[in-house]
Amino acid sequence: MASRARPLNLTALALAALLLALVAGPLVAVAARGAGLSLGPADWAAVRFTVMQAVLSALISTLLAIPVARALARRRFPGRGFLITLMGAPFLLPAVVAVIGLLAIFGRAGLLNQTLASLGLPVVPIYGLQGVLLAHVFLNLPLATRMILQGWLAIPAERIRLAGSLGFGPAETFRHLERPMLREVLPGVVLVILIICLTSFAVVLTLGGGPGATTIELAIYQAVRFDFDLSRAAGLAGVQVAICAVAALVAWVVVRPAGFGTGLDRDIQLPAPAGWRREGDILALLAAALFLILPLMAVILRGMPGLADLPASVLPAAGRSIVVALVSACIATATALTLALAVARRPQPTIEAAATLPLATSGLVLGTGLFLIVQPFTSPMSVALPVTILVNTALTLPYLYRILLPEAQALHAGYGRLADSLSLTGRARLRWLILPRLARPLGFGAGVAAALSMGDLGVITLFAGERQATLPLVVQQLTGAYRMEAAASAALVLVSLSFALFWAFDAGGRRASA
Repeated sequence: MASRARPLNLTALALAALLLALVAGPLVAVAARGAGLSLGPADWAAVRFTVMQAVLSALISTLLAIPVARALARRRFPGRGFLITLMGAPFLLPAVVAVIGLLAIFGRAGLLNQTLASLGLPVVPIYGLQGVLLAHVFLNLPLATRMILQGWLAIPAERIRLAGSLGFGPAETFRHLERPMLREVLPGVVLVILIICLTSFAVVLTLGGGPGATTIELAIYQAVRFDFDLSRAAGLAGVQVAICAVAALVAWVVVRPAGFGTGLDRDIQLPAPAGWRREGDILALLAAALFLILPLMAVILRGMPGLADLPASVLPAAGRSIVVALVSACIATATALTLALAVARRPQPTIEAAATLPLATSGLVLGTGLFLIVQPFTSPMSVALPVTILVNTALTLPYLYRILLPEAQALHAGYGRLADSLSLTGRARLRWLILPRLARPLGFGAGVAAALSMGDLGVITLFAGERQATLPLVVQQLTGAYRMEAAASAALVLVSLSFALFWAFDAGGRRASA
């Protein structure tokens, strides 16, 4: 059995080494170029703004998600399933598309400010810190809601029955059941959103509003594209990695278990109190639904009239984006499957580290390091698309790995010995056992990777010229030129292609597993 597993382990270790080199190589280049560099006042202002907006975004998103998740956990109503599904859409939604929708509602000529102006009230500015927070809450509120909702649904049914038999009211139920759960779940939620916002780029690029609202990612972009100050970009990238590492360490220290223990997996509805609490739940659900749906509808309504007259740059950019998304999704899926199968057979810290390390960096940081590596030898524009594929592969692989690992472990526990006893190895094992059994998570994971790669606006901004631009970059350029109608049409194409790729992979995986 050990000899049969050796080729898989060797392949997994080789892929892990390549992944570590892909991530660590640019980080080493960044560290070497930025060593001894003294950042200026503007750079430290960017650092402070990055941390401030990330902390505020994470706290606001998490606090607003608590009443929404609570209402979903204890209320049953028509459309509940659709609303929960809608909560997953912004994770796949390209950030640049979300910005277009928010501008249509909250921008200077948006629905909200037009209404305020007609009433003689002052308009609400969207650019600057408030716009960045608004966009981050839009993108991360659904994620926070889904994570907190899982915490509520994980409370053992026996605990809920016991609370009911003891006559607990809403206040006692919150104190003894809900508050311990939130104490366990919320630090992790804040951590995830904090890291996402620390590495946010497209939102700040569009809504930043000048030197007073510049993040580290945006400062890196400006240092490379406008000033060509590679040493300063490297120093900023090093600070970015350090901040993300500190955030992860702090979250690990503060997370505490709730101490509920396990139950018998019985499904029971949480108590649904009436009165003002019922009205509060309805208000929270309506506000969240409108906040999510209105910007998406604005993109559709504003973009549809211009679909017949798209700018000439849109279709070639869409083709490049599709190629990048498909290639990176296929490479990431194959690599994640190999790593997950190897770890399912025997836990290996090297592979675990390789699959997790990309979470500590960002596309722009990796792009800066790769720019430093290739710039002495060739024009960065000539390798824009291959570099984008490599970076997207590295950044999406951790998500795929976490999706596939539990399924691979269950597969090995249930069928591993039987497959070994039948000498089912190599391609035969892959064809007759692994792919049929893992088709559903493989399809879902590949769809997530393709959608995330399709909407990525990060490393391509450092490398691309006009002939290498992907569709997210074209949308951002149209937005920056205040061609909002054309930008909305291009954004509609982008979001349609992103969800189409996700649906195609996910549906294919579900059909293959049937």
